[in-house]
Amino acid sequence: MPEMNSKYPGPGPLNRRQFLRNTLLGMAALSFPTGYAVAGSASPGKRKIVWVLLRGALDSLHTVIPTQDPHYQQLRPTLSQSFNQPLLPLNKAFSLHPALKNLYQMYQDKALLPVVAVGSGYPSRSHFDGQDYLESGLPKTDEDSGWLGRAVAARQASALAVSRAKPMSLRSASQVNSWYPSGLDNAEQDFYERLSALYEGNPAMHEALEKGMQVRGLVSSEEAPKRRGRFEDLAGACARLMLEDPKLDCAMLEVGGWDTHNQQANRLNRGLSELDQGLLALQKGLGKEWQNTVIIVATEFGRTAKENGTQGTDHGTASALLLAGGAVRGGQVLGQWPGLAPEQLYEQRDLMPTSNSFDWIATVLHQHWQLAQPELRNVFPQAKVLPQSLIAS
Repeated sequence: MPEMNSKYPGPGPLNRRQFLRNTLLGMAALSFPTGYAVAGSASPGKRKIVWVLLRGALDSLHTVIPTQDPHYQQLRPTLSQSFNQPLLPLNKAFSLHPALKNLYQMYQDKALLPVVAVGSGYPSRSHFDGQDYLESGLPKTDEDSGWLGRAVAARQASALAVSRAKPMSLRSASQVNSWYPSGLDNAEQDFYERLSALYEGNPAMHEALEKGMQVRGLVSSEEAPKRRGRFEDLAGACARLMLEDPKLDCAMLEVGGWDTHNQQANRLNRGLSELDQGLLALQKGLGKEWQNTVIIVATEFGRTAKENGTQGTDHGTASALLLAGGAVRGGQVLGQWPGLAPEQLYEQRDLMPTSNSFDWIATVLHQHWQLAQPELRNVFPQAKVLPQSLIAS
């Protein structure tokens, strides 16, 4: 069995005009992405990557279910019987959670490829350190450098972070735009007209406002304010923004709520349904560009093989990696299954990792973005390109 370790793969008083100017500018900045360039339709054939980070440690054993493993029900007598609908069969050995109906359709359309029993090589079970390790992609975490940022730099492209702050995954890239919906109610149209008039004497600010208004038109929604920030809405906005800027080769989205220590069945029903609807929104929003897109869905680590006393699971080791998109050679389940017998578990408690997440991601970068070996070594110094064909020809 493989061992799990680090080698495993005071400003003065303002006059009325200054006060109004600063106040309106501050309010506008909450809604408009800084430095965002709006352009025409994306050029056809642009190869895109969307990185979706599931923060909180997704339980892969409740997501890509090993239905043929004889120890599964023994380890999870409650959780294995908690599905309120039939499981969605992928092959003889694995099924998807019933909440993942859209992902199941993608699988049938050869656009979903689950990889089981993966780990990043992070040797402990701390959420924050595990996420940092996954986002950095380096043998020793560098909080100022992320693997996606290094890949974007090698690609000489631009990226979009759908986030309130620049995530670690993208910190080493200079060409990163960020967007996230404001928590404030939408302003009336005359507010923007007055703001435009105020900025007439400043060409740079007026141009920035005009671009911001174009973005607002792309991502505006009539949804109630309490619905802002839903993954489905963020994913749909992400797709629209990627289509409108031909320089955007990739984007990053984040979804929290996967730390299911208790009442896991109900919580994952909701969480997986949200993920499923969001990935469908990406597919619909990207339109024809879906065929040129790979979505990488990963989490910092998995959860214990055995359920706990509160109908949940605790911090574990191996989890699953999901590759989706029209560019993926889907309709198959990859990865070596280690088994759930007591002697097959990592430290007698967790699903054993049999491959490294970074190897799979590096293979996507090589096959989809055509990054060369020197570029890949800069992105993932310890990763290797796998022989499996992950990208459709």
